[in-house]
Amino acid sequence: MRMVWGSALIGAAAALMSLGSALAAPEPAAHDYVIKDFRFRTGERLPELKIHYYTLGAPRTDAAGKVTNAVLILHGTGGTGRQFLSPQFADVLFAPGGLLDPATHYIILPDGIGHGGSSKPSDGLRAKFPAYDYADMVEAQHELVTKGLKVEKLRLLMGTSMGCMHGFMWAEAWPQASQALMPLACLPVEIAGRNRLWRKMAIDAVTADPAWKGGDYTAQPTQGVRTAQDLLMVVGASPLPMQNQLPTRQAVDDWLATELPRRMGPVDANDMIYQLDASRTYDPSKGLEAITAPMTWVNSADDFINPPELGIAEREARRLKTTRFVLIPASDKTRGHGTHTWAALWKDELAALLKRSEP
Repeated sequence: MRMVWGSALIGAAAALMSLGSALAAPEPAAHDYVIKDFRFRTGERLPELKIHYYTLGAPRTDAAGKVTNAVLILHGTGGTGRQFLSPQFADVLFAPGGLLDPATHYIILPDGIGHGGSSKPSDGLRAKFPAYDYADMVEAQHELVTKGLKVEKLRLLMGTSMGCMHGFMWAEAWPQASQALMPLACLPVEIAGRNRLWRKMAIDAVTADPAWKGGDYTAQPTQGVRTAQDLLMVVGASPLPMQNQLPTRQAVDDWLATELPRRMGPVDANDMIYQLDASRTYDPSKGLEAITAPMTWVNSADDFINPPELGIAEREARRLKTTRFVLIPASDKTRGHGTHTWAALWKDELAALLKRSEP
């Protein structure tokens, strides 16, 4: 295990972002994979569980017919696989000649259970949808990859935020399933303290809205969802870039007047509650020694959700013998918790990981 401050990652970030914006990643293909009679950890079942996913590139196989170039990238809470098509991620990594160029890599971008085009409460079951947790989400991802796409071993498993946590769970459950691991923006311990607090407050805001009606609402419980989105905006923000971007009271008010309606538009209250509550059983801390694949784990110093002053990452990283832990210093280039998607800030670490995990 090695722990470093990622100051060297910042210097070229502006130039890399500028270069990346000029390169366009291709449009992915959309697919659905259906798992029959999926059993959740609660004992609940769905006759059909749909996992929606996107792919870029095509699988390549070795002489034995095994796929060798598959890259699985897992999104965060409330996101979808398409979020990785954002310019700050895709134009850096997926562009021609990029580290994950689809011309040479088979990129898999699933929507987790409860998200995007995958099965979720708002499809019709509402609050009667099975109470899925992260273990259910990871199990469905694994079946998609191994049974649906016939990939025995991933060249790389990446994940951001919730996807970062899923990555730790994958690596413990199936230590030989990934050639390299890159979790971004999470901690491998039970969600507690301030991280649990804001999630609980967001859930309570929705369920306390009289319009929620136990999940059987006829119109979205707007006041509750508004408060939850307010919390999400704060916990995902970084002080320095936000101060620079919004230097006056009026600038803040104008930004919020535009940003809040944009964020509220696609949100379903039940989906949001389930997404936040799915973290309730997460705690991979007891099995970290099972992780044996080369890993580079990256957090940022201005992350409200995973604050470095807790010292948790450094403590747990000492148990990970094949892991390099990187803490990116806060700057006007970082984006708080969202630094995980600004690939220019950590792409050199990804390049080094791919090199040191070569067969």
